[in-house]
Amino acid sequence: MEFFTLHNHRGLHPPMASSLICVLTVTTPSLDAPPPPVTDGEHGGLLAAVSLVPDPRNPRGVRYPLAALLAVAVCAVLAGATSFTAITDWLYDLDEPDQRRLGFDRGLPAGTTVWRLLTRLDDALVSSVLAGWLRTRTPPLAVPRPRRYRTVIAVDGKTLRGARLPDGRQTHLLSALDTSTGIVLAQVTVDTKSNEIPSFTPLLDAVENLLGSLAGVLIVADALHTQTGHAEQITRRGAHLLLQAKGNQPGLHVQLKAVPWAQIPVGDRTRERGHGRKETRTVKAVTLQTPGGIAFPHARQAIRITRTRTTRGKTSRETAYLVTSLPAADAQPADLQKWARHEWLIENQVHNVRDVTFREDLHQARTGTGPAVMATLRNTAIGWHRINGETNIARANRRADRRSNDLITAVTSSYPNTQ
Repeated sequence: MEFFTLHNHRGLHPPMASSLICVLTVTTPSLDAPPPPVTDGEHGGLLAAVSLVPDPRNPRGVRYPLAALLAVAVCAVLAGATSFTAITDWLYDLDEPDQRRLGFDRGLPAGTTVWRLLTRLDDALVSSVLAGWLRTRTPPLAVPRPRRYRTVIAVDGKTLRGARLPDGRQTHLLSALDTSTGIVLAQVTVDTKSNEIPSFTPLLDAVENLLGSLAGVLIVADALHTQTGHAEQITRRGAHLLLQAKGNQPGLHVQLKAVPWAQIPVGDRTRERGHGRKETRTVKAVTLQTPGGIAFPHARQAIRITRTRTTRGKTSRETAYLVTSLPAADAQPADLQKWARHEWLIENQVHNVRDVTFREDLHQARTGTGPAVMATLRNTAIGWHRINGETNIARANRRADRRSNDLITAVTSSYPNTQ
């Protein structure tokens, strides 16, 4: 009995049998409609933006405005501050005119004042407000977008190893990165008694609230988030998914491995050299004629990516199986190759920078929302420097510290030019 038919529009291979997949079609190149127009947002200064964050303090005892305290925290981390103490030190090192421009016209707060406020803020709301502010400062693309341009959001989690709670457990955060701008759009704290999976929906909610809509957006994430519930959440919002299948979805993984990949031509191949190694990546993709016809809802294409790496004469080979809800007309093998690698951007361009440049895992913040708020400030600093074209965040921090006057002018300006 034949369970599927393999169609190859190039006429290279005859129909075959013995697979669980109903009908497959080899992905072939095609053109896509042009992307929708992109509109610019309103531009505003940092002080105006952070004034949207609710102040948890009793109004009767407030001496220093929340906007001033949060703005100086942002600026100090942009200049390389790695702790609450370093934030206050940076403020005290400013000239008086710069201190006044940040809202301190009645003296300066003690370090404990800054610390107490930052550890009481709603960390998810602070993340949303600062991400929204960064988006208004993002300059428009100077070059035309590719024909199949698509906003890709990478989702990944990170444990703050130095931020242990009183019971010994560690703070874990789940973040969503706009891979085209380097801005972390949302970040939520994972319940210490659970894992990332229940936090996925609140994260999507935060991103959708910020962007206004997720229609057409592609969500990429590691295998932990290859969940049928996540697929429903993503597609219900008009977005698309590109997810890897591993042991947490054994039925799906077995079905993807059973595809007759030997009969399917390579759709895309890339070769790279560097750091003493050679790497080749090949992509094969097939269309599922019945969306969700395998053990995963809304899957339109099955994908196999093979990576062959040679280092010092030793060769290793890795194979990854993925599914996407995008049809072949909207996601060719070259696109899938590029987008699959975007999953690593949040690890390489955000989490690794927070560890190496900002020494996050050595920071032993433990009180309240302090660990998550500090992580958000680091995300903001990285995003700010990225939208200014910086690739070396440590160097950008040092420059911002040397030119603190210019930094304050940039962040308090109502114009998109940043520095």
